[in-house]
Amino acid sequence: MKRALLLKLREALVSVLPITVIVLAVSFTPLVELSKKELVVFCYSAFFLILGIALFNLGADLAMTPMGEHVGEGLTKSKKMGVLLTVCFIMGLFITVAEPDLSVLAGQVSAVMNGNVLIACVGVGVGFFLLMGVVKIVMRKDLAPMLLYFYMILFAAAALLIENGGSSLLPLAFDSGGVTTGPITVPFIMALGVGIALTVGGRNANENSFGLISLCSVGPVIAVLILSMTATGELTYKLPDYSIDANLGDGFGEVITGTMFDVARSLVLILVSFFVLQFTILKLPKKKLVQILVGIGYTFAGLVIFLTSVAVGFMPIGFRLGEQLAGSGNIGLVAFAFVIGMVVVLAEPAVHVLNKQVEDITGGSVTKKEMMIALSLGVGISIGLSVIRIIFGFSLLYYLIPGYLISLGLSFHVPKLYTAIAFDSGGVASGPLTSSFILPLAAGACVVLQGEEQVLSFAFGIVAMVAMTPLITIQALGFKAVMSERVRRRIAMARILSSDDAQIIYFD
Repeated sequence: MKRALLLKLREALVSVLPITVIVLAVSFTPLVELSKKELVVFCYSAFFLILGIALFNLGADLAMTPMGEHVGEGLTKSKKMGVLLTVCFIMGLFITVAEPDLSVLAGQVSAVMNGNVLIACVGVGVGFFLLMGVVKIVMRKDLAPMLLYFYMILFAAAALLIENGGSSLLPLAFDSGGVTTGPITVPFIMALGVGIALTVGGRNANENSFGLISLCSVGPVIAVLILSMTATGELTYKLPDYSIDANLGDGFGEVITGTMFDVARSLVLILVSFFVLQFTILKLPKKKLVQILVGIGYTFAGLVIFLTSVAVGFMPIGFRLGEQLAGSGNIGLVAFAFVIGMVVVLAEPAVHVLNKQVEDITGGSVTKKEMMIALSLGVGISIGLSVIRIIFGFSLLYYLIPGYLISLGLSFHVPKLYTAIAFDSGGVASGPLTSSFILPLAAGACVVLQGEEQVLSFAFGIVAMVAMTPLITIQALGFKAVMSERVRRRIAMARILSSDDAQIIYFD
């Protein structure tokens, strides 16, 4: 266990160090001026962020992933389709309602929409679409046609919202889909898909195990779009208190106790559901249950440390960086956004879970390194484009419509495995650090460039962009693989055809 923890600490250090170095380096330039107190708090937060990610990843290996696999495998072997679908809907609802990422987003828009209503609405969306994802696996349906159909419904709902005068809520709706698939949801749901797919079997069982995260990212967007149509009255957005002092002193106690409550609530809901299934269907040995309970302890400690560090140190610094860089020139702001986007994805806990699972399921044909490069490029581009949108103040749909058309179009020309991985990656990349560091950074830039009243319209939507661009970059990776294979085949065929006829042996 000690060796495993040290390995996780080393991985977490490599993940967090780049973003820490970049922020500190920028703070010593004339572009940004941070106080000594802000720098000290940020450095302490970065240290605890490393510890939190390491503990969470260890807990995911010991508990969250095995739990998902056992639940998926056990429910499928029971051959009770009704029970399988009912349990998946309930667990999708429970996990999402308590997802820390979603609580962070709901807290930042509480002045516009009731946070509890938003969370419940998103939970129903995830539960229903998790159910649809399980049906896809059991019935062995292709992911691309399902995504095309559901995104058509999604954009139709977006058009209705705009027609009803609710365009300012559009970015919030798309962001809801991105933050839903966070550090608790991803390991469990991905493992659930693997357990079901391997039990159902079939020639493409490994490929069929992906796709649950992508479908679970669509449901919340549609649900919040429908909820937004019921909003009445004039919407006035009030900026949260992003100051460094807000979460220190007495505020620190409130942050850590609130975080502990949120994480404990989510894990208790999962554990209760798991143990009900354990006593009725699964019947796992005692040794496996002890391992899962130990892993839950690591997961709890890791998430509390991670989320507290983000709230105390990264959220205020993100806002300050956005404010000050926006005043130093547009080119510098866009360049910084691109670079910080490339490295911030390294520190997302769920990304490491996804990359490891992709490498395991594909037998190394898609490596962790390839995945991380594609995700880093995608997230960097998305945040750079989002800052350009803040500068010029145009609708989020100018990006999303062509972006999803390209990604859905690519899905019919690349191996199905790459499509499933790409759409899952989009949901995973937009994790807690995106909503707690990148979103405040965008809000700070928007306050300077467009005014506080425009934050909801132009700063929000950045999480949706982070969720979209990996769909293109990872499928482009698949397209490259397809073209490389074609080139190799042509070269091999050309060599065969151009070989000397004297080498041909004739038999009587």
